Amino acid sequence: MDMSTLDRGQITLLGSSFCVMLSMHFTVQLLSQHLFYWKNPKEQKAIIIIILMAPIYAIDSFVGLLDIRGSKAFFMFLDSIKECYEALVIAKFLALMYSYLNISISKNIVPDGIKGREIQHSFPMTLFQPRTFRLNHHTLKLLKYWTWQFVIIRPLCSILMITLQLLGMYPTWVSWTFTIILNISVSLALYSLVVFYHVFAKELEPHKPLAKFMCIKGIVFFCFWQPRHANHLLPRVQDAHFSSMLDTFFVS
Repeated sequence: MDMSTLDRGQITLLGSSFCVMLSMHFTVQLLSQHLFYWKNPKEQKAIIIIILMAPIYAIDSFVGLLDIRGSKAFFMFLDSIKECYEALVIAKFLALMYSYLNISISKNIVPDGIKGREIQHSFPMTLFQPRTFRLNHHTLKLLKYWTWQFVIIRPLCSILMITLQLLGMYPTWVSWTFTIILNISVSLALYSLVVFYHVFAKELEPHKPLAKFMCIKGIVFFCFWQPRHANHLLPRVQDAHFSSMLDTFFVS
C-alpha cells in the first residue's frame, strides 16, 4: 500500500484499525486466561467487565470514524455508550475490592478486622459528611451507593441529551448543565474508590488493584479532557470533520 496516496482521513482510519486490533488481541488473551482458570467466579466476573472496557471503547470510537459525517445526535449516542459502560466499570471495581476483603453488603458480612477503621473525608465532602467516621456496614453501603448513583445518572442523562438533541432543543446552557451534573456524579463515584483504597491499601496490595484503578481513572479523565486540550493544541485545524476524526482516533 502506497501511504503517499492516502489522505489524512484514510491514514487516521488505518491507524485506528491497528489500535482496535491490538486492543482485541490483548483482550482475548486476558479473557481466555480467566475463562481457563475459572476458580473465583465472583471476582473474575468483575475483572472481565473491567477488561472489556478497552475493546468497547476502541470499537465504539472506530464506528464513529466510519461514519464521521454522521449527525451530532449519533456521536452523542456513541459517547453515551462509552460513558455508561465507564459507570458500570467504576461500580464493579469497588465491588471487586469488596470481594478481595470478603465484604458482602447483601449478606451483611463485614470482617471483624475491617470494622472500626477510621476514614477521613477531605474538602468538599466535609461540607456534607463528618470529617472523621468509623467504618461499618452502613458506611460501606454508603460508598457503594456513591458509585452506583453514577450508573443510574449517566444513562438517564444520556437519554435526555439525545432526545433533546433530536428535538432541536439543546442550547449551550443545557449542555453545560448536563456537564456539571455528570462531573459531580463521576467525581463522587471516583472519590468513593479513592477513599476505600486509601484505607485498605495494605490489605489490597497482594491483589495489585492500583494498576487497574489508575487505568480506569486515566481513561475517564483522558476521554473528558483530551478533546478540550486538542482544540487548544490544534487551533489551525479548520476541517471540522478531520478534527472530529482526530479526536475519535485518540480515544480509540
